[in-house]
Amino acid sequence: MWKTVVRRFLVMIPQIIILSMIVFALAHFMPGDALTGKLDPNIDPAQLEALRDAAGWNDPLHEQYFRWVGNVFQGDFGRSYAQQVPVTTLIGSRAANSIRLGLVSTFFTYIIALPFGLFAGRYNNTWFDRVVMVYNYVSFAIPTFVLALIMVFIFGYRLGWFPTRGSVNVSLATGSAAYYWDMFYRLLLPGFVGGVLGTASTTQTLRNEVIDAKTQDYVRTARSKGVPEGKIYTKHIFRNAFLPIASSIGFIFSRLLNGSVFIERIFAFNGMGDLFITSIGGRDSAVIITLVLLYGVIAIFGSLVSDIVLSIADPRIRID
Repeated sequence: MWKTVVRRFLVMIPQIIILSMIVFALAHFMPGDALTGKLDPNIDPAQLEALRDAAGWNDPLHEQYFRWVGNVFQGDFGRSYAQQVPVTTLIGSRAANSIRLGLVSTFFTYIIALPFGLFAGRYNNTWFDRVVMVYNYVSFAIPTFVLALIMVFIFGYRLGWFPTRGSVNVSLATGSAAYYWDMFYRLLLPGFVGGVLGTASTTQTLRNEVIDAKTQDYVRTARSKGVPEGKIYTKHIFRNAFLPIASSIGFIFSRLLNGSVFIERIFAFNGMGDLFITSIGGRDSAVIITLVLLYGVIAIFGSLVSDIVLSIADPRIRID
């Protein structure tokens, strides 16, 4: 398997190169730049062009790209023009929050989807199955920002159970138990929102797999041998029905991490999604390029992680 993993890593290299070219070109085709709307409108146009020349924005696109690639190999992804700090420093200060939010969202996705899918498949065509199906339709159809706003209104403003803004209370002493508890507590509501939105496909897939597995010969054989019904589901049916879910774990985590833009914005959660929206509004191309490339790399690695998890879940399967 390790030889296959190494081979997949080698295949990722041209994928990342092509992705970087596309992202770099699209970012520079955006209307305006970081100077647009930031300076005195009465400034001499010659001075404005001089600033763009000094930043290298008027150079041919291929020259800008290769200069950027050369800097990347030295660990320099550019400098945020809006905030005047290195891009790596800016993203590094936000990445931990996005990763924590993605992990909590993934946890909620599986803690909800696995029992829902398993019991809906086991007791299909019952009232519980119908409730789960309605839940699937609603969670699949509702937009992210709508659910987030509803949760903020109910649990934040009306009930007051959760804070609605920020990733941690800055007044707490960094490193203290209260600091980490507050950080964890503020993750619960946005993490739950992200988790709920990721449950529909997982629940439906597991339900269908369980219903299909109930009719298989190995299940009939187990029943004829007197194996308890609960053991049939936990040891035989669920193990086989879980394989399609295992194959999508990497995709789900990467999707939750990349798709937290609206959640971070609504909850004022200082993560990469919030930074991405801010950078687009400020035409901060260096940050935009790095973030989109990072999201693409996460998606590529998510595919590999899914294949590895699938091969571990079922040793009969080998990734090629």
